[in-house]
Amino acid sequence: MSKSFPRHLVAMAGASLCAAASAQTANTPAETVLAPVTVTANPLSSSEIIAPAQAVSSTGLLLRQQSTLGEALNGLPGVSSTYFGPNASRPIIRGLDGDRIRILSNSGATIDASGLSYDHAVALDPIAVERIEVLRGPGALLYGGSAIGGVVNVIDNRILKERLQGMTGKVDFGFSSGNSGKNGAFMIETGNDKFALHADVSSRSSGDVSVPINLACTNPASPASAKKICNSAADAKSGALGGTLFFDRGRIGLSVSSFKTNYGTVAEDEVTIDMKSARTALDGEFKIGGAIESVQVQASNTKYKHTEFEGADAGTEFSNKGNDFRLQARHAKFANLQGVIGVQLDNNRFSADGAEAFAPYSKSSQQALFLYEEAAFNWGKLSFGGRVEDVKVESFGNPQIARFTPAQRKFKPSSYAAGALFNLTPAWQLTSNFAATQRAPKDYELFADGPHIATAAYELGDANLSKEKSTSIDVGARWKSGAHFAQVNVFNSRFKNYILLGSTGNTRGADAELNPVDADGDGVADGSGEDIFPEFAYTQVPARFTGFELSGNWRLIDAAQKLDLQWRVDSTRATNTATGQALPRISPLRVGATLAWAQGAWGARLGFDHNAKARDGSADSYVLWNLAGTYKMKAKDADLLWFARLDNAGNKLAYSATSILTTSAPGKSPPPGRSLKIGLQANF
Repeated sequence: MSKSFPRHLVAMAGASLCAAASAQTANTPAETVLAPVTVTANPLSSSEIIAPAQAVSSTGLLLRQQSTLGEALNGLPGVSSTYFGPNASRPIIRGLDGDRIRILSNSGATIDASGLSYDHAVALDPIAVERIEVLRGPGALLYGGSAIGGVVNVIDNRILKERLQGMTGKVDFGFSSGNSGKNGAFMIETGNDKFALHADVSSRSSGDVSVPINLACTNPASPASAKKICNSAADAKSGALGGTLFFDRGRIGLSVSSFKTNYGTVAEDEVTIDMKSARTALDGEFKIGGAIESVQVQASNTKYKHTEFEGADAGTEFSNKGNDFRLQARHAKFANLQGVIGVQLDNNRFSADGAEAFAPYSKSSQQALFLYEEAAFNWGKLSFGGRVEDVKVESFGNPQIARFTPAQRKFKPSSYAAGALFNLTPAWQLTSNFAATQRAPKDYELFADGPHIATAAYELGDANLSKEKSTSIDVGARWKSGAHFAQVNVFNSRFKNYILLGSTGNTRGADAELNPVDADGDGVADGSGEDIFPEFAYTQVPARFTGFELSGNWRLIDAAQKLDLQWRVDSTRATNTATGQALPRISPLRVGATLAWAQGAWGARLGFDHNAKARDGSADSYVLWNLAGTYKMKAKDADLLWFARLDNAGNKLAYSATSILTTSAPGKSPPPGRSLKIGLQANF
């Protein structure tokens, strides 16, 4: 199937997992703070969800808009960011990052190289999306071991799932003072009972980002010292076409999309990344009847490539090409049970050529079978599920690098989960989730062997790594009374053999020489003249992640004017239980609050976010203040939303405890200083 799969997407159909919940976000406007949201957590579209989940959309997403996915979600309960400057970051959920977080596009797989290295951006632009859904904890089981930390689902409606009558559209544009940035996006949709069409384009450009202090820069094109992050400028463009055919018992749709960006890597003053990604996706739903109510199928093919330039010279080129196929069937209710059973197939081929090719050519493939069931009762409901996988990871070496040799590993991970929801009163719910999860090591964890500039280390994989095994439990309580809302979740995850990239105490030359002589201490090997790096190796250690998340809303004024106090607190502790040492890059205690006011067409927000000192001492505590204002108006057939947002209003100098830059390039790339963004969103 893998050879013909990308050529025959039109023979397949797909559908996304949908669910409903009442999770809240800190950036939702006051008048809609308790509106239901849709989350990728329950394939049965239940009105009540057990797993902790939330979503941002509409005005809430607009006021969170950033140039990266990680920063757009940073600050949600339990969610932080890997922050590799303003142009590259992935979400961190409950202390877990990289390939332990599954990033989806419309519930389908995304393929890029962002999990391989912190300086590699996710291949999408948040400006082009309609909604972002976040699922935390063990409820992410359906998406496999790579979702052990959680799922982030980016929804762009490029394949429409509902019939349209007539034409609708949206226009966004904005300007930012913090980086001389400007962005714009246009989307249009039209259709009738038989078909629906979608088209969108977006563009974003920015200069070097302003910060509160002078930073040195060796880039000849930039000042030697300025209150700017050197080499932080970026340009990005994206576009897509999608179409859906509707018929009596289902639908089928196809989309093609592209994303291109060129950005500075910030850790190196003259290195830029030129990235291109092209994705073809198809999904649909077919109603069957009888024992099988419906069948959903989803497929995608992605071609991704990026080249790292040193000045004008092309350096290392990374490529990742892959396919994803997912089929699931929903069965009729049987003995109080309703659920789905499905299969998922995916494969990808990775290659890296150049001086920074620290991982070999490789191929990874996976076949999985999964099951999810729910049983409803008058007091609540129970859920359980399981997933078994067959994973194969192959290294093909690299003809240009002799130290890479062919190798192959096979794994059979299996994961199981159960959950319960109890309706104590009309206002109170209790939830609990348990999961036992296994993850197959990634190709770079097994076979890496080379200097990695983004981590300022020589990285060594271990071809003998075993499956990463963990058990997780989450307990939560939810309360809702009118406009008032509160939620708390407490979690504990224990890893039998967490895969950790840790220092060995050795050094390596860029040519792999072990502990080269450097008598003059200039960081260059005396014999070979190669740069010297500290050696870091992938090993497995016992680990424990514990923490809590609290969030809520309290309606202070409920009249013609509405005033809400939105608050959130979260904390994660992660420990190597063999040594008792804290694991690196874990978000410290965070406390935030926002006053959200609304009257008629006007809205305003004033809030702060406090980050405590990092437990490993890598970053001090800080408080950032933020303000925003909105105004809604009508203009013929269009609804206009004007907005202004002032980030880091106090121009506070801060450093992120979850960013590797804090230790690999200390002081080089703090989060942005004061920045004013103004813009307009028009819906017609």
